[in-house]
Amino acid sequence: MSTSNNAANDLEQLLDKLRIREVIENWVVFRDSGKWEEFKSVWHSDGVMMATWFQGPFEEFIKVSIEGWNKGVSILHFLGGNSVELSASGTRAISQTKMTITQRGLVDGFECDVVCTGRFYDFMEKREGRWGVVLRQPIYEKDRINPLDPSANFKLDQTLLQSFPEGYRHLAYIQTKLGFKVKEDMPQLKGAAVEALYQRGRDWLNHA
Repeated sequence: MSTSNNAANDLEQLLDKLRIREVIENWVVFRDSGKWEEFKSVWHSDGVMMATWFQGPFEEFIKVSIEGWNKGVSILHFLGGNSVELSASGTRAISQTKMTITQRGLVDGFECDVVCTGRFYDFMEKREGRWGVVLRQPIYEKDRINPLDPSANFKLDQTLLQSFPEGYRHLAYIQTKLGFKVKEDMPQLKGAAVEALYQRGRDWLNHA
């Protein structure tokens, strides 16, 4: 391959990574601001969302998100660094993005914020020239819970708290208190679940 062809290939890969990053950023901005029609644009038609409190097709995720939005459920996201690995064909990618999830709600009578740090692990595909999310699987690394009033005499139910996975136990705690059914085998920083996810990602890229 000539030098010019190499340069053109490198440029196209860079543009693809920028386009993927734009999709990831649009996901957060559209979802957290309640721009539901725009939010649909980041997904492919068979897109699936996995979260502690929801697992299923993206259209159902939007539906329950709107219901929660209207009820005052407060879940916000903030993004950090991003790494994208492209398949040899250039039509598939795995995108990993550092993120925080912040959920506010009442816990045992006290208004609290839970902050969970982790990564969005996204299976991306280019179809008809457009990159979209096929599967979003968060990786939950660590979290904490803070009462908004620092002087509050606040004690968690340790039996309930310790029953949840370490990487998202405070998030699971508040979501359970708010009436959500929490999935308890999500990928964390280490362990069999995250290793299986990484293998699934490798298969996604290799089978493009």
